[in-house]
Amino acid sequence: MTDTIRPAAAEETRGQLSPVRARLALIRWSDFSLVPVILVLMVIGFIVSPVFLTSQNLINVIQQSSELSLLVLAQAFILICGRMDLSLESTIGIAPVIALWLVLPSSGDRFTGLGLLPTWMAIPLCLLAGLAIGAFNGFLMLKLRVNGFIATLGMLMMLRGLHIGITEGKSIIEVPSSFSYLGRASWLGAPAAVWICLALFAVGGAALAWTRHGRSLYAIGGNPEAARAAGIRVDRVTWIVLAIGGLLAAFAGILYTGHYGSVGAAQGKDMIFQVMAAAVIGGIGLKGGRGTIFGALTGVLALQLVVNVMTLAGVPGQWETFLNGAIIIIALIASRFASGEEQD
Repeated sequence: MTDTIRPAAAEETRGQLSPVRARLALIRWSDFSLVPVILVLMVIGFIVSPVFLTSQNLINVIQQSSELSLLVLAQAFILICGRMDLSLESTIGIAPVIALWLVLPSSGDRFTGLGLLPTWMAIPLCLLAGLAIGAFNGFLMLKLRVNGFIATLGMLMMLRGLHIGITEGKSIIEVPSSFSYLGRASWLGAPAAVWICLALFAVGGAALAWTRHGRSLYAIGGNPEAARAAGIRVDRVTWIVLAIGGLLAAFAGILYTGHYGSVGAAQGKDMIFQVMAAAVIGGIGLKGGRGTIFGALTGVLALQLVVNVMTLAGVPGQWETFLNGAIIIIALIASRFASGEEQD
């Protein structure tokens, strides 16, 4: 964690900036640095394969980005606040599993459900499960003062094990129509999931730029003690952010389940690497207090375009993990030299 508050956030907290100037101060030209990269990737994609610029391929790219983008949105809020949640990749799988376990009856050898509640409660239960996981992470970090990285790593493993235990390592192939609708419906010629994600990113970006609590995240991430001295309820705000992160991950699970029509036994596995890669190249600071929601969105798009171009070029999918790691390292090096800060 840095020892000084991000300048714009600090001055705004002290009342030294007008509201308009404070909002503008949160905008950095570096947040738009991936826009030309995205355009270059599109040109390369067209050169590699004329199929790249077809509407069907581009829709597939943004459809596949929707679930990942919600995890990146959640992680962006948490990172700006100076924390990290590795359990998001497990939440996207376990939240739908818990909901379906409670509402679906047993189906022979395929799935052992309890069928205790009506199926219309599947979505509320899924969201509640994600909210509870995020809140529990907050309890570990803020009340028990457990290291956040280790705590959420343990939660990742525990939730993954719970997922496998409930499903017995099998996929749940029968899901309520409410899950299927959100994952497969189309609005105005584009998948409903895409519109929903864009709306959530717009709301998140507006909250960070235009609300007092949203702007306080930068102060908390920059220097929590100074933020506390300025009257910000650091623990409460951080707890809410972690809970919202779990909620967004659970909603991503709903979209993912509806998109593919089932809950896979390994749903969400290794997604945290893509999440961190997209966040880092999108300009979200790992030390807290830096980054924007627009930057996070461009990070998702750039990452998915790279994967799509590689696929069209015939590069084996086994190289995707290597690529994600390389992108993180390159982005960290670039950030180090661009900001002049030391990376711990």
